[in-house]
Amino acid sequence: MGRLTLLPDPAGQELVGLPCPPDWDQVFGFSGPLELELGCGTGGFALEYARCFPKIRYVALERRRKFAREAERRARARGLRNLRVIEADARAEVARLFHPGSLRAVHLQFPDPWWKRSQQKRALLQPEFCQLLVELLEPGGVVDLRTDVEDRAHHMLDSLQTAGLVNPLGPGVFHPADPDEIPSTRERRYLLTARPVFRAKLRKP
Repeated sequence: MGRLTLLPDPAGQELVGLPCPPDWDQVFGFSGPLELELGCGTGGFALEYARCFPKIRYVALERRRKFAREAERRARARGLRNLRVIEADARAEVARLFHPGSLRAVHLQFPDPWWKRSQQKRALLQPEFCQLLVELLEPGGVVDLRTDVEDRAHHMLDSLQTAGLVNPLGPGVFHPADPDEIPSTRERRYLLTARPVFRAKLRKP
């Protein structure tokens, strides 16, 4: 990625550190399904998803400053009123931002694998966080997971299923690609090179 011209202010900071979840109808200016992306990068997936589904209110969290601000810049340039980018650590903010049962979907695209065993405690899908996601999903809500690292994919599937999500294809089974689903920027590269992507859509009962 080339040098980015960053916005001067953090993205979405009015939504960081709140004592209780905001009124999302007021934040977006309209009502509708609420979805969350954890670690949106520069927004490749979020921007296209928000464009394709304008009635969905999409919240994209990204902790890395240059990525969050680039995603915010691109969202503004496209006039996407149904997308809010927040520059923050999901582990600190997700519980503050959403009421239980308020999310229709959570998207997690190619999270950092944290290769070293000593670093794996930094991975986002720890047991407590998985349980939080289950609580925040509405009944029938979905966690849409994609990664290119098979062993981490198995670990994340196990963690989410242990927390209470159900895999419609059976425990530990990965899902085939849906030709209608939107690929992230990284996934597009893998599709061109036929590199495998491990994906699952787990549901809250």
